[in-house]
Parts: sequence; C-alpha cells; structure tokens
Amino acid sequence: LLGWLLLLVGCNQNPSLQKYFVANASEKDFVSLDISPSILNIDKAKLTQEQKSALASFDKINVLAFKRSPENQKQFEAQCAQVKTILKDPKYQELIKVGSGKDGASVRYLGTDDHIEEFVIFANRSENGFAIIRVLGQDMNPNSIVEMVSVLKNANIDLEQLKPLQSIMTP
Repeated sequence: LLGWLLLLVGCNQNPSLQKYFVANASEKDFVSLDISPSILNIDKAKLTQEQKSALASFDKINVLAFKRSPENQKQFEAQCAQVKTILKDPKYQELIKVGSGKDGASVRYLGTDDHIEEFVIFANRSENGFAIIRVLGQDMNPNSIVEMVSVLKNANIDLEQLKPLQSIMTP
C-alpha cells in the first residue's frame, strides 16, 4: 500500500512545460526545434572569462511555436491560455514582462537567483502565433543571459538549424 501511495505521489499530474512540449511537438500547427550550443559557431579564444562561463552554463534551447491561421483561431486561443496557465505556477518566477493586450512577451525562470536551471521565454503575437523558448542549463543566473547576449552579437549563427521557424515568422 505504501509503495502504491509513493508511486501516485511521485507521478506528478500537474501540467508542466516539459509535458506540454512532448504533447504538442508533433501536432500539425506546431513547430518544434532543439538547438544546441554548436549553432553559435563561436571562436572561444575571443571570449572574456565571463562569456566563457555563461556559455559553459548553457546546455540547449527547446523551441515550440504555434503558427496561427484564420482556420485555427479557437485552437490558438485555447493553446495560448493553456501555456499561460502553466506559467502561472509559482515555480516559474517572473523576471520581466513586456507588451500589452494580446501581444507581448515574458521571461521566467526555474531555480534560485544564483542557480537557474531554465529560462522560459513566452512570446505571443495575435497575427502570427506564439513561441515558447526554454533555455536549459546548469547554474545559470541573470548575468549569464546578459553575457550570452553579448556572445550572440559576435556569433556566426548556423541559420540552417533555424529554418523550421521561418514559417512562424512570416504572416
């Protein structure tokens, strides 16, 4: 009896972004993409120590995007509401929120201020759809993101890996 109870408690039925990604990755209105650090094509010799540390803390990026069309408006609204509900969980701490009305973006994170496991970027544009970007890593912190942005400025990004997202960006 105790074993079954532990099994039931251990099987968390709460919605999570991981479960949402898995459930929707192959659905027809979604585009799913996993991006590794190799996409950046960076000459590490030119990086500062802070930039190297930020890059070392970064494992991968998962992207799930929903392409809105006139035919799937109701599904778009339902999916968007589902993601917003998941992100309201207190474990996703809000870092910043921009935009107004139905368009906007937010950045949240999982973990503590100094040991962030995951940054979550949720961007929503009513004409195009929405995207959820999970930046996964180890012991990241807000400074890691700032340093990663500076690294991205000098990166020779392999755009071929991002090709599946082009359909989302164009109306």
